[in-house]
Amino acid sequence: MMLTHYLSSLTPPLTSVTIDDESSELQLDTDESYKLSIPESPTSDTPITITSKTQFGFMRALETLSQLVEFDFDAETYSIEGAPIDIEDSPRFPHRGVLVDSSRHFEPIQTLKNVVDSLAYAKLNVLHWHLVDSQSFPFDSNSYPLLGKMGSYSQEERYTPNDVSDLVEYARQRGVRVMVEIDTPGHAASWCEGYPEVCPSTTCTEPLNPSTNATFDLIEGLFKDLTGGEAKAGLFPETLMHLGGDEVNTDCWTNTDAVSDWMDEQGFDEDDTYAYFIARVQSIAHSMGREVIGWEEIWNHFGTSLDPSTIIHQWLPGSKVGPEVTEAGYRLIWSTDGVWYLDGLGVTWKDMYAAEPTEGIAEENFNLVLGGEGCMWGETADTSDIQQTIWPRLAAISERLWSPKNGTQDVEEAAPRFAEFRCHLNRRGIAAAPYDNEEARNAPGGPGGCLDQRRV
Repeated sequence: MMLTHYLSSLTPPLTSVTIDDESSELQLDTDESYKLSIPESPTSDTPITITSKTQFGFMRALETLSQLVEFDFDAETYSIEGAPIDIEDSPRFPHRGVLVDSSRHFEPIQTLKNVVDSLAYAKLNVLHWHLVDSQSFPFDSNSYPLLGKMGSYSQEERYTPNDVSDLVEYARQRGVRVMVEIDTPGHAASWCEGYPEVCPSTTCTEPLNPSTNATFDLIEGLFKDLTGGEAKAGLFPETLMHLGGDEVNTDCWTNTDAVSDWMDEQGFDEDDTYAYFIARVQSIAHSMGREVIGWEEIWNHFGTSLDPSTIIHQWLPGSKVGPEVTEAGYRLIWSTDGVWYLDGLGVTWKDMYAAEPTEGIAEENFNLVLGGEGCMWGETADTSDIQQTIWPRLAAISERLWSPKNGTQDVEEAAPRFAEFRCHLNRRGIAAAPYDNEEARNAPGGPGGCLDQRRV
């Protein structure tokens, strides 16, 4: 990469690095701040200096430095325009990521690694892995092997535990947390292929069956496979775990005699049953040292009856739930559909850049907004087009989540940075589409340099 070439060209190496804690864990509260000082002409007496609290802050400093380095073809050397430069930097929000859906289309591990690389280039730090859904269950559970064997698209389109641990470690080395999502009780029809007893019936497969302990035994076994059964352990040592909870159509509960009879015995209506399911699954995750995230429907249904540690993930189009959630003391992640949903091909980078996660939220509650994610749902995205669907639009979200609010108000002022960053991604092997497309992932409309792509 350009930065490696630049640093190696300095003879002797004219860099000074100070990291307070080189063995810090990568979690939500990890310090990513850094200071970067670049003299006009680096020497052994006045080197480029990087100081950071953690190795992950150092990584962010390297990314900044990489974007400042240019190759001078006339002088045949690398240079930094504008030096001397002094930068003191830290992220505005601690949670900055992208959701990737591997159920609608299977995404090979190498594809996911390429996504991780691209996240690191943009100082994003979360890969939200929507691992399974109704369409397929592409994970080999040791405790319940028929989930993957029967629920995946094919034998080849599954992740082994070794695949998962390999990806998680690959991401950690690049400063990216991998957060798993297991969506329940809806979005789970694929579970029924191997274990039909956890579904209301063979003809009415979701939401999952709340009337039998077999459902919760399976969930507990699966969670143990993923977490090791304890805090900061297992395949996903990430403290946050997403449990979904969205789009729960309760018709299968009321229309299946065994479930509706059980509901009557408990004195439950549909909402009571929904609440029972959410609370029981959250309890399982809590017992394994995980903090729980749920899509905003659980707030809309249950509000402050939810466990106070629950994190609400705002997503519904036009949703204004953030002020209500934070005023009640709950934490929030922002991904509103129609604005930060990357599968919306007509949503431009300017639309994404203009969105503000703290809109309408009282300033004293800003600390409860953890950040946000762009969501790359997989109905029309697979290995062939995922990167150019994500990029370069995700860079608009990245800058919004990293930079101070008062520095991200002018979309037109951001345009030159955005265009250059798209070229930066291309040079590093990321298939970022032309930045000013009217519709995402379209190819260039004709010949032109990277900064002069025709609008298509």
